[in-house]
Amino acid sequence: MIHLTDRDFKRLSEFIEGQLGIRMPSTKKVMLESRLHKRLRILGYDTYTEYLDHVFSDGSAADELIHMIDAVTTNKTDFFREPDHFRYLQNQILPFHLEHDGWGRDEPLHVWSAASSTGEEPYTIAMVLAEFARQQSGYRFDVLGTDISTRVLERARQAVYPIDRLQPVSADLKKRYFLKSKDATRSLARVKPELRSRVRYQRLNLMDDDFGLRQAFHVIFCRNVIIYFDRPRQLKLVEHLYRYLHPRGYLILGHSETLAGAELPYRTVAPTIYQRLD
Repeated sequence: MIHLTDRDFKRLSEFIEGQLGIRMPSTKKVMLESRLHKRLRILGYDTYTEYLDHVFSDGSAADELIHMIDAVTTNKTDFFREPDHFRYLQNQILPFHLEHDGWGRDEPLHVWSAASSTGEEPYTIAMVLAEFARQQSGYRFDVLGTDISTRVLERARQAVYPIDRLQPVSADLKKRYFLKSKDATRSLARVKPELRSRVRYQRLNLMDDDFGLRQAFHVIFCRNVIIYFDRPRQLKLVEHLYRYLHPRGYLILGHSETLAGAELPYRTVAPTIYQRLD
């Protein structure tokens, strides 16, 4: 068994913290060793030192850098995870701003899932918006899903899920927005094309100075992300996201995340739901 030395762990953890913002205490050493072992075998390296020398070699291993990021990032998500957020979106944000600001009528409603993982969150958002649109003639919306991992983005684009992953989705929504595999032995379902067409995906690092996005979003979901960052990086990201919010737009964090005590241009409208102040 090849082991990750303390020196190599320091190299790797400093890169992950500096470039991805994710804290990597020494307790993560075994996890990193295990996740990267497959890459060493594929490339034929005998030590992690050789592998890291390759990854960090003057940009010549850009493709492998993507593989490494895919391996070390954690992606956990579910349909309708933390459902209070979706109820607030459906019952408060959408009807109020349609009536008072024309969101979805005078201009398309833009929603961003900033850590989209394998797509469960963006497709949940799209289902909520599509259900609302069924009651509003001409209602327009789109959803952007971003993640740093190309691996999970590809799975999100495919939009194929084991049937048991759909347990939180109501029977009506399953019928309306999913197609079961014709192969009964596979127990898979795919998001219908009409809903998939409302969601687009792209790779994005939330630690970048410029996200490369040229539109303002009415709602940004950035849930269960900043919990992995130290406080300065948390505040930097939240301030950065402000620039991509539509006036009076909303930032939604995970239930274990908070902006309490921070001097930021947001007001709290519900637990872990914040509205941009202008």
